[in-house]
Amino acid sequence: MLEPYSPLIIVTDSEYRQNKIPEDVIIIKVVSAEEAYWKFVNFYRYQFKIPIVAITGTSGKTTTKEMIKHILSFEKKVTATNLSNNSRTAFLQYLLSIEDDTEAAIIETPVGSPGDISKAGKYFKPTIGIITNIGAHHLNYCKTLEGYIEAKGEMVQVIEPNGTLIINSEDVNTSKIDMTNFRGRIIKVGKHMSCEFRASHIRYNLNGMQFTLHHNMKDYEIFVPGFGEHQVYNALTSIAAVYGMGVTIPMAANHLQSFQQLNKHLQLFEGINHSILIDDTWSLTTTSLKAALQVLNELGKDKKKVAVIGTITDLGSSGYKIHEQAGELIHDIGVDVLITIGEHASIMAEKVMNLGMDIPVYKFKNSTLVPQLLRDIVDNNTIILIKGDMYSKALHELATKLKKPSISSE
Repeated sequence: MLEPYSPLIIVTDSEYRQNKIPEDVIIIKVVSAEEAYWKFVNFYRYQFKIPIVAITGTSGKTTTKEMIKHILSFEKKVTATNLSNNSRTAFLQYLLSIEDDTEAAIIETPVGSPGDISKAGKYFKPTIGIITNIGAHHLNYCKTLEGYIEAKGEMVQVIEPNGTLIINSEDVNTSKIDMTNFRGRIIKVGKHMSCEFRASHIRYNLNGMQFTLHHNMKDYEIFVPGFGEHQVYNALTSIAAVYGMGVTIPMAANHLQSFQQLNKHLQLFEGINHSILIDDTWSLTTTSLKAALQVLNELGKDKKKVAVIGTITDLGSSGYKIHEQAGELIHDIGVDVLITIGEHASIMAEKVMNLGMDIPVYKFKNSTLVPQLLRDIVDNNTIILIKGDMYSKALHELATKLKKPSISSE
């Protein structure tokens, strides 16, 4: 029964009766199994003198990680966390995926609770750390936005000495992190003149975004698949990271053009009644909601814009307040029809109406009646945004019912 795992070594601080263990199993008795475990982790990690990138953020971390992986994979042997499977229980598995021929590793770190990034740092000891942005999320464990910002800020502490931290210069919450004791290099990306990797002339193009990248007194034209200004920030961050690993900007830009947009990340489909459907049911935070609404407005110029929005999860006692803030976002950015699904999502609808937004607003506890409503109100001059998260089965099923074969490249 043990053959698939042979050779097998048991490291333990417990007493074993030898007659219960097969003869081909080696037992190493130690004083402390936990101490031995961490000695092994440290020993294994330092066998590799390669760039290790650790990424955190409320939105964009999976896309940024996949972009970096995509660009590097043309020239290097790369290992990375699988999509958004960043569970703390998989840290050792991902560390052991680094092998003799691995030339770079890209790790998406979780933040469900304070200490998660610190623990990831004990395993991976990143040479490059990235914070994409910080919104409001996981407040059920981090309790407050300040606690969540502090948890994200653990990234500053885990980067190896003389390492690099890449941040979004325009993200207000990231600027609240105490970086005074950080002795490595800080690289800022964004639109501000102070950014080392700066974007200007941002515009929508067929199937993606076009922008001008300014770096070291030189300009580069960049195309990145996927819609929204947030996608430009993902691209800027990715290019900054790979540039630090020896990839030139023209080479990175060339590879970036073939990046495959991630499933359920603002994907375009033909919808019912020949409408356009945007499936953005991977993640729902106020940060990603703002990005999605901006894309809806840009792609929906001269069209009726319908937003179908689910409940924002993992908010703890801050749920009511955050859903009200989401309602304010909807009011400020604007839609033509609002449909909310879920009890807490109705708080957004109430806020929109209380702010005096004169649009049709529909509130549903579940999605049962939504398909028929949409059939009645949409046509070929309508664009529909379905916005939820990966845990919302109702939103996923609704998007599936409403879509026809993709009309965008993926």
